[in-house]
Amino acid sequence: MFLVLVVTDELRKFLVRARSGAAIRVIQVLIRDEQLVLGAYREPAQSWDRDYDNFLLPLLDEEEPCYILYRLDSQNAQGYEWLFISWSPDQSPVRLKMLYAATRATVKKEFGGGQVKDEMFGSVKEDICLQGYERHESSCCAPAPLTAAEKELQQIRLTEGRVRQVNVELGVDMSKPQTMQGLAFPLQDAAKRALQQLTDRRINYIQLRLDTEKETIDLVHTNPTETHDLPRRVPSDTPRYHFFLYKHSHEGEYLESVVFIYSMPGYSCSVKERMLYSSCKSRLLEEVERDYHLEVAKKMEIDSGEELTEEFLYDEVHPKQHAFKQAFAKPRGPAGKRGNKRLIRGGGGENGQKS
Repeated sequence: MFLVLVVTDELRKFLVRARSGAAIRVIQVLIRDEQLVLGAYREPAQSWDRDYDNFLLPLLDEEEPCYILYRLDSQNAQGYEWLFISWSPDQSPVRLKMLYAATRATVKKEFGGGQVKDEMFGSVKEDICLQGYERHESSCCAPAPLTAAEKELQQIRLTEGRVRQVNVELGVDMSKPQTMQGLAFPLQDAAKRALQQLTDRRINYIQLRLDTEKETIDLVHTNPTETHDLPRRVPSDTPRYHFFLYKHSHEGEYLESVVFIYSMPGYSCSVKERMLYSSCKSRLLEEVERDYHLEVAKKMEIDSGEELTEEFLYDEVHPKQHAFKQAFAKPRGPAGKRGNKRLIRGGGGENGQKS
């Protein structure tokens, strides 16, 4: 169930003061007794970059998430500009991580987005220290690196004699700047609403499709889905994107992991569909993780829904567990020493494995 936490009057008034230009450099927001409360805060001492590590790093607890608002020295029409930082350390309990993730939008709305210049997320201090912020700024300004799909498109364009043919098949104007950076079809409103509902844990499954004529990403449906329902959710004749909230236990702990599934049913699809779905996939995931703050635990590609078994999902989300079992598997005995193996009915041994 999605939990809406109360913002205390103390925190609300303090945020109003900060937005209004009061001498405040950094604000910490915590969750206590199902309320968003004011944590530590500091006034400016030097320039924003000299204050940064000295003020911000001591607020980062290795076992507890928090939100941090950090004031820069630059200003826009509404006043000083701020950084909005979500701190969620790896060692913190999953329940706390989920609680903070679910209230992030509340904190941002309470402060107001007009003065937020940038947002960052960190699970280790190196992510959000001053050097981490400088790396973040550089990556935002630099051209996006080519994905595997983009490299494939680039190679096709360079292949002599096929450039014109591929352009016609894709129906894409290859002279547009966006093509070199990949394809980014916009999400339709229904798809956006569904992604927000998944973030809020109000639904557990989303299926999306590309409208190749309108060049948009559309919602197909959000039918409630359990793991055993997944195989029949995958069409056998057309590609799809799927987001699924995989609820399971791992090492005694209950987890809810968002997995992304890209289903492409072999070569029965047209060249245009194959190339567009492949090229749009990375940009879609970037937008989902950036704008909806959905942490995708695993991204996978399948040919058929039959692959989506409970065992397959578990091994994909927790590959180390699978590798551990393989590394310590019982070795085979010496050949020819004990005679022929007996066939045991229903054993599911090597002779019963699917190749």
